Amino acid sequence: MAQEIKRVTNANIYMNGNSLLGRAEEVMAPTIKHKMAEHKALGMIGAVEFFSGIEKMEAKIKWNSFYKDVLDKVGNPILPLNLQVRSSLETYSSGGRSAEVPVVIYMTATAKDFPTGNFKQNDNVELETNLSVTYCKMEIDGVETLEIDLLANIYKVNGVDILAQYRANLGI
Repeated sequence: MAQEIKRVTNANIYMNGNSLLGRAEEVMAPTIKHKMAEHKALGMIGAVEFFSGIEKMEAKIKWNSFYKDVLDKVGNPILPLNLQVRSSLETYSSGGRSAEVPVVIYMTATAKDFPTGNFKQNDNVELETNLSVTYCKMEIDGVETLEIDLLANIYKVNGVDILAQYRANLGI
């Protein structure tokens, strides 16, 4: 079987359904960090860790200039932003590019800060918005890979709801 190489080299961001093409230099989507609780007990020869939740999710957007419509939205720390990061996943093999499929990351987030800029002579202004994320979903080629909704206790991996029994046990 031929070796495949996969690449993502660009993306576009959408805020509340509006394309921000060319406005963001970089987007850092959330890294899902599992909280692990240590368990040790008499009779065990060692300690183990078990899943006990998810750390707070954060994202970051680095802007390449001031955009009033963007600043109006990130200036309000109460209203959530609906964000999409859309990219193209390319697959290469010895015969060249063999596939190209969409990768979409959906986020609901609120801005943690308001960027006023870092200015340098002859350089573009540097602006960053740090975001607190409550919802994140990733789709590759239209297939749900991950979905986490912290406020609804939903955690799905490849479409499988791994917290379904937990919610049932809590009566929610």
